[in-house]
Formats: sequence, C-alpha cells, structure tokens
Amino acid sequence: MITRYTSPKVKEPAPNLWSNCIVCDGIAYIAGLTSRNADGITIDGMDEYEQTKIIFNKHKALIESAGGRMSDFTKLTIFVTRIQNNKQVWKARAEFFKGDFPACSLVEVSNLAEPNIYVEIEGIAHIGKGPS
Repeated sequence: MITRYTSPKVKEPAPNLWSNCIVCDGIAYIAGLTSRNADGITIDGMDEYEQTKIIFNKHKALIESAGGRMSDFTKLTIFVTRIQNNKQVWKARAEFFKGDFPACSLVEVSNLAEPNIYVEIEGIAHIGKGPS
C-alpha cells in the first residue's frame, strides 16, 4: 500500500505534479525539496547553510507526519549549485543528524529551479528503524 503524507509546514505541489512524501512498505521517499516558502515563490535563506536548515526542517515535518523521525533517514541526495560552499551544507546537516549519518551523495549541478536556490535535498527513510 502506498500512502501520501503531508504537513502544514511544507507547501504541497499542484495536483498531478508530484508528492512530497510517499511511504510504501515502511519506506518513506521524500521528494527533492528547496527553501521556497509557503507561497511557493519566495526563496528563504540567503546562503547554503540557511537554505539547508530550512530544507531539513521540511524533511523533519514530513517524516514526522509519516510517523518517523530524522534518525530513520538512510539515504540523502543533496544537489548544490556551488560545491565550494559544501561545508555550509555539512554544518547544517550536523544540526539535524547525530551518530551514524545517512548515506549521502553530494552532486554539483549547473542550475536548480531558480538562480537563488543553491540547495535541493531528497531523502529515503525507513520508518521506525533508526536509533532512538
């Protein structure tokens, strides 16, 4: 059974585009999220550190709506437009994950949805399987 989860803290895309959080057989798939705010237009966060924190707060809201927690994440894919600023991403990530971090790929891309979006993150989590 596939179940879609939402959070009032994360703007959902228009119908028939994608889902932000889908859970199947206890595995949550979180779509690539950016630091766009609730209006879906404005970009919050002036740099990679701020944008990453906003994105991980969205991940946290979605995984908790599905009954999980941040420690349930097993895989992250992080897309950045300025790889030279990757330490800002790692600094923010350390505020959300402790102990064994999820497996992670960091990929530099030439563009994301808007010129002032520097980070996009997608994730996979196994609900209830992470350390307490």
